[in-house]
Amino acid sequence: MRSHDFEDDTQELPPVGDGPDRADAGAGRPFGFGPGLRRAAVAVAVTAAALVGFGCALLLPGRGEAATPQPSHPATTPAAAPAGATDPDGPGTLREGDSGKEVTELEQRLLRIPDVYPNGSTAGRYDAQLTAAVARFQLWYGIRGDENGVYGNDTREALESRTTLDAT
Repeated sequence: MRSHDFEDDTQELPPVGDGPDRADAGAGRPFGFGPGLRRAAVAVAVTAAALVGFGCALLLPGRGEAATPQPSHPATTPAAAPAGATDPDGPGTLREGDSGKEVTELEQRLLRIPDVYPNGSTAGRYDAQLTAAVARFQLWYGIRGDENGVYGNDTREALESRTTLDAT
């Protein structure tokens, strides 16, 4: 059998020319890593960072609220407010600075939820420790309708559905 000369069957491709836009694009670099790929990689990285940031913002509600100081309220029960004044969060809302039997009931209910209000007081004063306990309860149980640390209608409904008080 006669050996066949394969060189006759092949064609040589012309070399790739260095055009004006490719003058130094590939100098000293592996094939395929030019400025276009670099721009695409940066665009993908920026997009990924933005998506992660938005995802974290959705998963961590209330972070901005916790950093802003809450206005102080006089140490009175919500029922003792003037007749013309209405609470923007609805009637019966309790927040830091309030006091009375409603606050005592809130404290007693929070004590029944494990690790939410450890060693908490039942003195009937809505202080920073009680605010933190309400915020913790809201976070752990996914309550979103009330301000962070404020005992409004949504938080009240969730807590009352999980606890009972002894009739004393």
